[in-house]
Amino acid sequence: MPDYNAEDIRNIALAGHSDAGKTTLVEALLTTTGVIVEPGSIEKGTTVCDFDALEKEHLHSLDVGITSFDAQGKHVNLIDTPGLPDFLGRGISVLSAVETTAILINARTGIEPVTQRMWKAAEDRNLCRMIIVNKIDAEGVNLGELTAQIQDTFGAECLPIDLPADGGKRVIDCFFQPGPDATDFSSVEEAHSRIIDQVVEVDEELMELYLEQGEELAPEQLHAPFEKALREAHLIPICFVSAQTGTGIPELLNILARLMPNPSEGNPPPYVKGEGADAEPVSISPDPERHTLAHVFKVINDPFRGKLGIFRIHQGRVTGDTQLFIGDARKAFKVNHLFRLHGNEQIEVKAGGPGDILAVARVEDIRFDAVLHDSHDEDHYHLHPIECPVPLFGLAITPTKHGDEQKLTDALHKLESEDPCFRVEHNAAANETVMRGLGELHLRVLLRRLAEQFHVEVDTKPPSIAYRETITTPAEGHHRHKKQTGGAGQFGEVYLRIEPRERGQGFEFVDAVVGGVIPNQFIPSVEKGVRQILQEGAVAGYPMQDIRATVYDGKYHPVDSKDIAFATAGKKAFQDAVDKAKPVILEPIVKIRILAQDSAMGDLAGDLSGRRGRISGSEAKGLGRIAIDGEVPLAELEGYESRLKSMTGGEGTYTIELSHYEAVPASIQKQLQDAFQRSED
Repeated sequence: MPDYNAEDIRNIALAGHSDAGKTTLVEALLTTTGVIVEPGSIEKGTTVCDFDALEKEHLHSLDVGITSFDAQGKHVNLIDTPGLPDFLGRGISVLSAVETTAILINARTGIEPVTQRMWKAAEDRNLCRMIIVNKIDAEGVNLGELTAQIQDTFGAECLPIDLPADGGKRVIDCFFQPGPDATDFSSVEEAHSRIIDQVVEVDEELMELYLEQGEELAPEQLHAPFEKALREAHLIPICFVSAQTGTGIPELLNILARLMPNPSEGNPPPYVKGEGADAEPVSISPDPERHTLAHVFKVINDPFRGKLGIFRIHQGRVTGDTQLFIGDARKAFKVNHLFRLHGNEQIEVKAGGPGDILAVARVEDIRFDAVLHDSHDEDHYHLHPIECPVPLFGLAITPTKHGDEQKLTDALHKLESEDPCFRVEHNAAANETVMRGLGELHLRVLLRRLAEQFHVEVDTKPPSIAYRETITTPAEGHHRHKKQTGGAGQFGEVYLRIEPRERGQGFEFVDAVVGGVIPNQFIPSVEKGVRQILQEGAVAGYPMQDIRATVYDGKYHPVDSKDIAFATAGKKAFQDAVDKAKPVILEPIVKIRILAQDSAMGDLAGDLSGRRGRISGSEAKGLGRIAIDGEVPLAELEGYESRLKSMTGGEGTYTIELSHYEAVPASIQKQLQDAFQRSED
């Protein structure tokens, strides 16, 4: 395996909705560049990136796949991301490893929900972007109309860099060597002029040569401003391909090798040093001679090969004898073996430099999002985290076999370490262990892995909804705790006031005691008592949020006052105040986007309304399809996937994300309070 310079590396994530053809495109690129002899088949389970047994069974990518190829002297690392909404987080989480996100769009179905969410994630990460329209030879597609839709959705900066011809059987270059060929829409001359105009706008000197002197510019003259236009999102090139037939693949390879940014040309990775609000940005460089900095963007727990940590090198070099620290650990590990990934195959390499995507095996302390470095000068370095979707779908689980509790805990911990959108919670009030993911399929796949990889069978049931409690008006509370036993007693008296905060602001504790009426050493005990109610709930047993509690008065006894006395007084004073502050129970409200045929609009709207939902808008997506946006309580979505399939003949899909919390209707609040009271009796 050759050792690549950063200037010769291209790191690209393929993203887009399910069935856009990402995995098939990878096969076409690998075949054209000679990495594989012939393209694999999704139906036969022979593709490079969909190697897992569950992926072969579902005929869909369920996790990211990584491979690479060489083209025109450039080394291209490809990350194939899943397109099903349930696995969106796995796709978003790997964007930290690339300079470029290539958004694939199915010419038959147009712009779909996951396409838009991956676009937004790449935009938020300040990545260079390109658009690849696939299946251009499909019957009945209107590529001119789709291009206009892309520009309307993603911006006028989206411009064709090549054009389809002969009904999608050929693709004509519009940038490097534009010719007079006839195309299926627009023209080569128009596309060439528009893309050159867009590029020279970022370089005044070139603009003057081009516009005022009428000088024709060579592609080499345009390279630097082209990269700048990509970095600033002033240009988003659109390419056309048919991954199935190979149409447009040579043209795409030319664009990837000659125009997509290398690690020094893309926007720099957002590293910071320090923690929280005190963290400050730090500048790093793809320089192989500097200290090593690498970021772990994927972890896999392989039952046969142990834990595999996949990382992107941003600075310095890693070799077989490099000693690396994981995060702020004081003890380094020796790399020993380095691997380049080709789907499920691990190819050992001797070294890697800036831009390389490599892996190490059997390092148990390695973890997702860790920074690897070879000097304590880079302690407390972090890569700004990517914001992944909040896992909202849940299942309460218990091991089927008595005695498997620890085995289940260990397996869940390993699954959680791999997946940024999988969470395990313990609901103390309901005595439930709850696994949360992005959808029913996400959780079904994880349950299969529990059974087949970790040999743990579980029973499942719907979990309790993650309700919250808060208050709606200010109030004051007071409690005197006095307890006299045979010896020393307990005494503590607390006065406090509470007030609601804006939704999402959390809890704030304020010490406004003056004159030493409560000695300083007992204030933390008062806060501890208050926080106990915050955790346990004061109305129906759910955690409380968005409250400010201010302790302003009290009394103490020089002999009998103790921490436990003030913790008890604080707890009961807070409960007293909450009872007077018109408490309410909050429920999670999610944004929902439904994509289905437009003929189902009436049924979908009626069903959503019956679930206490409301529609905020709808959008025609072409080809007889419509996108419906709305909000609905999460509690009402149990069983919605099967209901949606029923209403749409199996064609409907939906995505959700947490929007906010709002008060439940009075009737539901009463039910929840009554149930809590009964459980206390």
